[in-house]
Amino acid sequence: MLKKVCVSALVCAAALWGSSGALAQQTIKIGFPIPLTGEIPKVGESTKYAADLFREEVNAKGGLEVGGKKYLLEFIYENNESKPDTAVNVTLKLIDRDKVLAIIGPQSSRQAVPAGAVANDNETPMITPWSTNPEATKDRPWVFRAAFLDPFQAPVAADFATKQFKAKKAAVLFEISNDYSKGLADNFRDAWEKQHGKGSIVAFESHGPRDQDFSAQLTKINAAKPDFIFLPENYSFVALIVPQARKLGYKGQFMGSDAWGSAELMKLCGDACKGLFFSTHYAAAGAQGATKEFIDKYNKKYGYVPDDVAALTWDAVALITEAIQQVGSVDNNLRKMRKSIRDNLAAVKEFKGITGNMRFDAQGDPIKCAVIVEIDQKGEFTFKESVCP
Repeated sequence: MLKKVCVSALVCAAALWGSSGALAQQTIKIGFPIPLTGEIPKVGESTKYAADLFREEVNAKGGLEVGGKKYLLEFIYENNESKPDTAVNVTLKLIDRDKVLAIIGPQSSRQAVPAGAVANDNETPMITPWSTNPEATKDRPWVFRAAFLDPFQAPVAADFATKQFKAKKAAVLFEISNDYSKGLADNFRDAWEKQHGKGSIVAFESHGPRDQDFSAQLTKINAAKPDFIFLPENYSFVALIVPQARKLGYKGQFMGSDAWGSAELMKLCGDACKGLFFSTHYAAAGAQGATKEFIDKYNKKYGYVPDDVAALTWDAVALITEAIQQVGSVDNNLRKMRKSIRDNLAAVKEFKGITGNMRFDAQGDPIKCAVIVEIDQKGEFTFKESVCP
């Protein structure tokens, strides 16, 4: 007998997962370990908003159809606080306590790399929508991603800067304790030096996770006289670094990476970031087809244009739910169900997402194109060009 009173059919169904026949199959639970607080809260917000929009659409039609039956989607959000240790703890909580079928997130590589180890060890399928560090999926058959990899993104940025800025000398500024930032900085250095030779990186400076003043690093960079500065940074740091560089007299260009692509960037950075470029996963301005439909729905509901985090989250949820549908039935055996979902993800031959078409390689990484975005004088992220593998 249940000790607690069920207050709704949805709660009852969740409580009875795996314990009795029909009620156990009323909901499909998916967990989201996301940064609702910490250094990148807008990333958490975008994730939740996109996921909620997807869930509401499906549930409004009676639920997700699997094998001729419909099941309500239940999404459980846990705050990873933008911290690696918290990401590990809440991922384990979603797997063990909440008995989710799959994990979507974490987003940042700093959290996705350790959380991916937890998902893989506990044989629970996980898709990180936004993480680009190879370590998140490497030798982890249960972990996938919806974003391209840094070893692909770095040469894309290097090639574009060479062409667009006619650059021969580059400087790099990155966060030393962030897997994403440090890994992409290293990949960029390798790509740049391969193209321009040793010594073409004239400054390679780092900072800590709580730094607010970058004058020491920027003074060294200014003295080295680079043709541009590469910033593989989260949007919150970009909004501090770019204005500080201008105040110190730097008049050159910047090249950014996909972590710039938050809707919060221009709110924090303002005019200082107009005219700059970054590599990312999709461009909202000028989008067409299913991508434009998603943008319009999101903008209407939440009042702003969705960033790449939101778009990648939508694709990740679509991938997971499609994999669930392909199982053909919802099995009460949780381990068996998780295994079937994982196998279906690994077998994806082509997925047409709103961030582009993709298929997974042997490591669970998608083979897909990157986009170069220019921040125009209205502060909008406009399409410049695409680069495909």
